[in-house]
Amino acid sequence: MNVLIVEDELLIAADLVGIVEDVGHRVIAVASSLEQALAHAPRATVALVDIKLADGASGAQLARRLIDRYGIKVIFVTGDPAAVGSSFDGALDIVPKPFTNARLVKALRKAEALVG
Repeated sequence: MNVLIVEDELLIAADLVGIVEDVGHRVIAVASSLEQALAHAPRATVALVDIKLADGASGAQLARRLIDRYGIKVIFVTGDPAAVGSSFDGALDIVPKPFTNARLVKALRKAEALVG
């Protein structure tokens, strides 16, 4: 799978990259803003999306665009799962921070089953 990581905290983004690559998927980009994420969206099959982005944009709004415009499978990775709210409609999973490798891998496997 081609995975887009949307996370504004560098250490968390680095952890996500490591886990994604360890299970055999390719990280196409790490984005910290809505604009960056949308620029890379056409190449992604899955996106790991935080709720709060560096530019103040909402990860929930971004997720809606990724799902509707590009058919990307979205997994929220957030410290505030309640903030996902109705944006979860169409998303695959919510992985709460702090996360374990096993929990993130479980969510990635769910996406893998859907995209092949």
